[in-house]
Amino acid sequence: MTRAGAAVLALCAVFAGCAPRPPEMPPLPALPEPGADLCDAGSHVRLIGQDATALERVLLLGQVRVIRPGDAVTMDLRPERINFEIGEDGRIARIFCG
Repeated sequence: MTRAGAAVLALCAVFAGCAPRPPEMPPLPALPEPGADLCDAGSHVRLIGQDATALERVLLLGQVRVIRPGDAVTMDLRPERINFEIGEDGRIARIFCG
């Protein structure tokens, strides 16, 4: 290695020690307890077994997702979102948060 190469390496080492530290990431929010009903799905349990058109007669505030057979569904966790899963027969099969 030449003297110039060694000098460049030494300068790089000095400047690397002077680099600013990356900002600390904020802590991640705690996951809800299993079974926590953060989307109020329990209050809609009477809809299970009814035709999917029953959702048109219910006032649903907040994030709502209707999942029909064959729909592509993202795996993102949103505890405050209520999901209505529709069965092959066109009836509400399951209601859950997420």
